[in-house]
Amino acid sequence: MSAPAWSREEFEARLRDKGQAYHIHHPFNVMLNTGKASPEQIRGWVANRFSYQVAIPVKDAAVMSNCPDREVRRGWVQRILDHDGYGDDPGGIEAWIRLGEAVGLSRAEITDGRHVIPAVQFAVDAYVNFARRVPWQEAVCSSLTELFAPAIHKQRLATWPEHYPWIEAEGLQYFRNRVSQARRDVEQGLSITLDYFQSRAMQERALDILQFKLDVLWAMNDAMAQRYGVTT
Repeated sequence: MSAPAWSREEFEARLRDKGQAYHIHHPFNVMLNTGKASPEQIRGWVANRFSYQVAIPVKDAAVMSNCPDREVRRGWVQRILDHDGYGDDPGGIEAWIRLGEAVGLSRAEITDGRHVIPAVQFAVDAYVNFARRVPWQEAVCSSLTELFAPAIHKQRLATWPEHYPWIEAEGLQYFRNRVSQARRDVEQGLSITLDYFQSRAMQERALDILQFKLDVLWAMNDAMAQRYGVTT
């Protein structure tokens, strides 16, 4: 006999508990946010994370392409607009390029991927390919690392100006934008996940999916730590 499903509240609590494995705790990110990173390490992180930033709207388009629910698509498309831009809003990808310029990279260096570590690109591609091939609800679940994102953005906004005064303040706009955007995205993604994964087996599958995404982010930081080192 299969175990009974967790209540909606317990299931959400177990999803949130996964935050203990979020990459905010990775030594490379701890170094960045405690002021111990060199300009080279910061530039390396920004350049490599750009490969992830440009993949986000591709991942979200994959979710939409597999989703037959018009109302879900009407909400989910906002994520693509947030990153690619729309109208007068240049979008998150452009904001990340401005971050790169603020830390001393040229636009070409950021956008042509010359600094991207193969292992980082492999992890990013694994995430996009996952979103393409699984049921759209599972791809939505994988996005729930957003549960933990506002904390890391707030930490950067609180510590980077003090630790790295040489970084132009305008370059941190991406983090300011994502504090509120991530909260909105979490509301939608969490609602879909709690509604869809209702049996105990499905709920455990959801936890495994979220762990996979956490592992993707952790692996990216592992690769950057190996390339650029970690200052303690």
